[in-house]
Amino acid sequence: MQEPKSFTVSNGTNLKRKGPSKMAEGIALQRVDESNKSEEERIFYDPYAVYFVNPAILEFAAKNPEQAKAALEQMEHFLPGHANSIRARVRYFDDFIRTSISEGLEQLVILGAGYDTRAYRIENLKGKVKVFEVDHPDTQFVKVEKLKKIFGSLPDHVTFVSIDFETDTLEQKLINYGYERSKKTLFIMEGLIMYLPPESVDKTLSFISKNSGKGSSILFDFYPESVVNGTCELEVGKNIRNFVAQQGEPLKFGIKEEMVETFLVKKGYSRVQNVTAEEYKKMYFHGTNKNREVCSLLFFAHAVIE
Repeated sequence: MQEPKSFTVSNGTNLKRKGPSKMAEGIALQRVDESNKSEEERIFYDPYAVYFVNPAILEFAAKNPEQAKAALEQMEHFLPGHANSIRARVRYFDDFIRTSISEGLEQLVILGAGYDTRAYRIENLKGKVKVFEVDHPDTQFVKVEKLKKIFGSLPDHVTFVSIDFETDTLEQKLINYGYERSKKTLFIMEGLIMYLPPESVDKTLSFISKNSGKGSSILFDFYPESVVNGTCELEVGKNIRNFVAQQGEPLKFGIKEEMVETFLVKKGYSRVQNVTAEEYKKMYFHGTNKNREVCSLLFFAHAVIE
């Protein structure tokens, strides 16, 4: 586990991602760490996340616990509360999916799926809901190979759709792989839209609103526009922006403060809800976890297609 060296980006170097997503592996590592906590403390359990993390990182942490702990503490110093917000996001999205299943969900589309494992660990999805995992081919190839090693074969209820959101058309890809417009569908975009150009976000949201069954919904997370364009006055906002750029996945899209409802209504959505850090902290970090800090700059939003 390497310690973060610097959160300053210079000369625009290293801004173009190559190969599988480093951020996807980083999020998997967050899920591993949370899952390793005691049952009383952890807010979710993901038994598969460990398979998507470089074994060398896990081996280093096991052999050098103090150094690993110091690296995590340094990351927390630069990005205070961000890790807990990421973990709250995992739990919130899990809960939302489970509620959607109980309300008659027929299709689940995971856009920018990365190393998401919900299709394999949320039991009620299997046999009831058709799942589409949509992601960049470089990341998806790695994931598919890992899944084959975990399960021996690919699960029947999951369809893998390779796409480059910046150059490919979601409509063409998804429908060609068996997506049905008339069915009640949940589209989740976890850690995705902030990395897409505004025109790609517009096309994606437009497709969903025009090609989903009644009662379908979207769920995503986002940063304020100020974090994306570098005008955020909070140091953690500047650090978030610089850190992800160093990973080769710079931020490209944000929503103006307190404007998410207006933004989504204009796109054809209704019953918009914006979940703040304060709200999800109250949901998940109480009792044993009451002192776990969250990041005020990461929001969750969901809305319905009537």
